[in-house]
Amino acid sequence: MDSEPVGGRVASTSAPLRCAVFISGSGSGMEAMVLAQRSSGLPHETTVVVSNLSSIEGLHRAEKLGIPTLVVERTLNGRTLSREEHEAEVMERLAAYDVEFIVLSGYMRLLSPVFLAAWKHRIVNIHPSLLPNFPGAHAHRDVLEAKVNLSGCTVHLVDEGMDTGAIIAQSPVPVFSDDDESSLSHRVKTEEHRLYPRVLTWIAEGRVHLTADGLTVEGVEGRLVG
Repeated sequence: MDSEPVGGRVASTSAPLRCAVFISGSGSGMEAMVLAQRSSGLPHETTVVVSNLSSIEGLHRAEKLGIPTLVVERTLNGRTLSREEHEAEVMERLAAYDVEFIVLSGYMRLLSPVFLAAWKHRIVNIHPSLLPNFPGAHAHRDVLEAKVNLSGCTVHLVDEGMDTGAIIAQSPVPVFSDDDESSLSHRVKTEEHRLYPRVLTWIAEGRVHLTADGLTVEGVEGRLVG
């Protein structure tokens, strides 16, 4: 690891960090991100929405927002692509959008070492639990089965593991005795929509660094954000 800022450059409201948001579902987090960027004059912008699925609500949300969309499915000309072939196609087509940073928002595919190397320290993800607890695709179910009284969301750098990258920030959410997956998910999403734009602002401002001692955020003491 080095001490350069995560994201590669210090951006500004006049020259915002150009982000691609990767989605596989409803796109509610992407929509919240774009609305925050537009209403608050943040130093980052969404230039394209990328999906591995063509028939998802998130693409319609992006179109309504006037954001270009890029769909690269696993099947091409009747043949199922390998992960490496699929990612090569994504990267080739992504080049047209002059993207500097990748934001995963409900993107349900693990990225390969080749893709991660090409975008080293320039990919973040948001996960609906307080990592390292409850990684994986069924966080809310796992939280409820464990009968814990606190959950939340985590923004982290993406590495080769499943939700194992360096944690940038977390936001706690209480778990109530009468919660089900739907009610807990709704409460966590509210915090996700607040936390993600804030963390991207830190990154765009050049405040997030990876050093030999771990990840640091200038001007932030402790990264459990209430």
